[in-house]
Amino acid sequence: MNRRPIAWAWYALDDLSARQLYRIISLRERVFVVEQECIYLDADGLDIDSCHLCGWDGETVVAYLRLMPPGVKYPEAAIGRVVIAPERRGEGLAKALMREAIRESERRFPGVDLKLSGQCYLEGFYSDLGFQSRGEPYLEDGIPHITMTRSAGVAQSPE
Repeated sequence: MNRRPIAWAWYALDDLSARQLYRIISLRERVFVVEQECIYLDADGLDIDSCHLCGWDGETVVAYLRLMPPGVKYPEAAIGRVVIAPERRGEGLAKALMREAIRESERRFPGVDLKLSGQCYLEGFYSDLGFQSRGEPYLEDGIPHITMTRSAGVAQSPE
């Protein structure tokens, strides 16, 4: 099946239309709440100061994450709510999404490390992008996670 190219776009929360925000929240809830069966407060206050990266296929958001400036969640810049629409997994969107986030983090926050709380089964995926595990695995919303950081200035792997 031929799919059109994904349109990547960054937004501040205030720049998202109500429809765009609805589509983002719908994707996050569909994956994190329904598919992963996690009961948690999605509106955690961190979206307000975050930059939001969306991968659009027309009017449909198929990839999303938020990039938080240093000091919002951690002393480092942080990535969170990384999500790919279930019907679009296996197309390389997650790697493209993360590479775009790393580039933007380096542009916005030069010299600042990048941190995330990743699901343990994705540790190898994040390691391939230059992240290193820190500490021991822990449960977050009933799912094993690991803290990972990427030092500022680490070269990205070729596409």
